Amino acid sequence: MTAAGGDDLAALREQAALASAAALSASDLDHAFQLQLAEAIQASLRGARPSSSSSNAASSSSWAQAAPALPVPEPSSDAAYALALQAADLALAEQGRRDALACRAAHSQAAAAARIAAHDALFARELAAVPEDRWARDGDYFERPLDLASSSSSARPLFRVFSKGMASSETVGPRDRDPGLAVLAAAVCGPQGNVVLRIQKPVEEEVVGDNEVLEAMALLEGLQAALELDIRSVKVITDHKMLHNHMLGIWRPSGRKLADIINQILTARKKFEQCEISLVDPSQVSYVVKLAKDSIAVQIAKALAANASNQKRETCTICLEDADITKIYAVEGCAHRFCFPCMKEHVKVKLLHGMLPACPQDGCTTKLSVEGSKIFLSPPLLEILAQRIREGQIAPSQKIYCPFPKCSALMSLNEVIHPMQESCSMYTVADAATLRKCVKCRGSFCLSCKVPWHDRMSCHDYKRQYPHARPEDARFENLAKEQLWRQCVKCRHMIELAEGCYHMTCVCGYEFCYTCGKEWKGKKATCSCLLWDVRNIITSRR
Repeated sequence: MTAAGGDDLAALREQAALASAAALSASDLDHAFQLQLAEAIQASLRGARPSSSSSNAASSSSWAQAAPALPVPEPSSDAAYALALQAADLALAEQGRRDALACRAAHSQAAAAARIAAHDALFARELAAVPEDRWARDGDYFERPLDLASSSSSARPLFRVFSKGMASSETVGPRDRDPGLAVLAAAVCGPQGNVVLRIQKPVEEEVVGDNEVLEAMALLEGLQAALELDIRSVKVITDHKMLHNHMLGIWRPSGRKLADIINQILTARKKFEQCEISLVDPSQVSYVVKLAKDSIAVQIAKALAANASNQKRETCTICLEDADITKIYAVEGCAHRFCFPCMKEHVKVKLLHGMLPACPQDGCTTKLSVEGSKIFLSPPLLEILAQRIREGQIAPSQKIYCPFPKCSALMSLNEVIHPMQESCSMYTVADAATLRKCVKCRGSFCLSCKVPWHDRMSCHDYKRQYPHARPEDARFENLAKEQLWRQCVKCRHMIELAEGCYHMTCVCGYEFCYTCGKEWKGKKATCSCLLWDVRNIITSRR
């Protein structure tokens, strides 16, 4: 045993001795008072004479020597003398009673002072042993209240509070997602043993493995329930030694969470007029143990039922929502799985930005197919997807669009129809250089001018005579100049800067500067234009 432990034991022994001496002295004084009162009553009943009551006279003379002198009148008769002796004895008895009460109060004060001194010495040694880092973190949470009224008797009936925190090691799912189950059980019983209230409550996952915290949480639930029932005198019954010692201030909590709960318990305890705690055998808390086990069984049954239903559901890694497995799409080629709404929104955004959608998984480059996307895409989006896939399969330098507005079909140079391949005599050999036909509408167009075929007119003459083949082309060109739009030099697509920097990437893959139109090579600009200019940023219109 350490020196500190020996001091604690000596202090506790001294406190017990003082309390015992106080109780013994008070008992002796009470006994003496009762003897004096009985003797006085017997003397008044006997009406003894002075000559025949030598023993009583001797006794009276001995009491008279110990007590202050009282005036006794000359006896005119034996009855008067007896009454005078009786009055003197009663006065002495009353004085003895007052002395006994004063002595009892002095001994009670001494016992209380001893208890306070022992408590303060013990608490001071505990505080001195706290490390500096722990004191800086938890110093404001140390508290060891001393209830001096706990040992006094109370006339109010005591309700009993039973509590039990219990965790189950049984899991109903994968260990990484299901650390186990835990419950709190508490019962408030009346003075006759009847159950007034019982509590069965599941707890959060982060405290499942901490048995000490569970026991403290269960007791806190029981005390709060008793306060809500307006019960002010309770006796806590527990079989958990650590919790018992924490309540009495013998041990101090080791963790922040446990310290917080113990402080809440001590705060709740102060709200009671009388709150005792008793450490008992586990067999005496069998009722709350059964409550806890029954609650765990119910929680396990619920978890098993929930897992059985969740086996038909899957969590989407994009929206983190559970969806029916029939509404989960597995990307062809990589098997990454996402829910239908997330896939549809992903493809829609990519298509509207002119890009070919791929798997949403970060770092995955698997392209989506039209056939596989039919399950979650609408027909208009499927058509756009097919067009984007078609565009992606043709090199930018090989792309040809039909110039007829009602067609606008996408073709490659290898696909367009050469009129010389047909048995037709209406075209000359000179036409063979630029004359082509659309594979979809079969309309003739000029490959150089990208307009419907200009019969009996060279490309030079046509462009000089018709700088804008269609009136809308002139309006479009003027609008592009006003809005500062930029045209891709490779595929001739017109591009508008909606937001962001001046580094542009066309749908054909060509990268260029939006300010001057020069190409970007190797993710680096070939010009000296600003990459970012806040004054020229055009915010997105929505």
